[in-house]
Amino acid sequence: MTTIRRFSCNDLLRFASVNLDHLTETFNMSFYMTYMARWPDYFHVAEAPGGHIMGYIMGKVEGQGESWHGHVTAVTVAPEYRRQQLAKKLMNLLEDVSDKIDKAYFVDLFVRASNTPAIKMYEKLDYIIYRRVLRYYSGEEDGLDMRKALSRDVEKKSIIPLKRPVTPDELEYD
Repeated sequence: MTTIRRFSCNDLLRFASVNLDHLTETFNMSFYMTYMARWPDYFHVAEAPGGHIMGYIMGKVEGQGESWHGHVTAVTVAPEYRRQQLAKKLMNLLEDVSDKIDKAYFVDLFVRASNTPAIKMYEKLDYIIYRRVLRYYSGEEDGLDMRKALSRDVEKKSIIPLKRPVTPDELEYD
């Protein structure tokens, strides 16, 4: 039985093995602490019965006006726990918080253009490729900005794909 709960400070000492995947971005401790303090509703962990961390999701809410949105900063599941729909459950949790609590228009995330399994998973969760961001990852690999409209975006304006790629300096940050 998997338990999904808020990420805690103690988890920072226990989740390193989940981050070993070469496609998972790893951040410094203060970055994780900032997310726990500012956006606790967007930072959850999936835990196995023995206390082993199976995966986690970390995100935030940001933007203004019709750009008000939930953002998935990281979602990852340890290799031995994949194919159990944990990422889907974690994504659904973040989407629900964005939609029902923060009344966001959409949820977005960035994924490496080469990460085909993740892109396919996000597409199964109804995300679309909104735009390509040239050299987003370490100034080398392109990223895909994927989005999913939420109930507040009745006309689905937030997911109309851009026709041209953008550069990282063209992205809006809060």
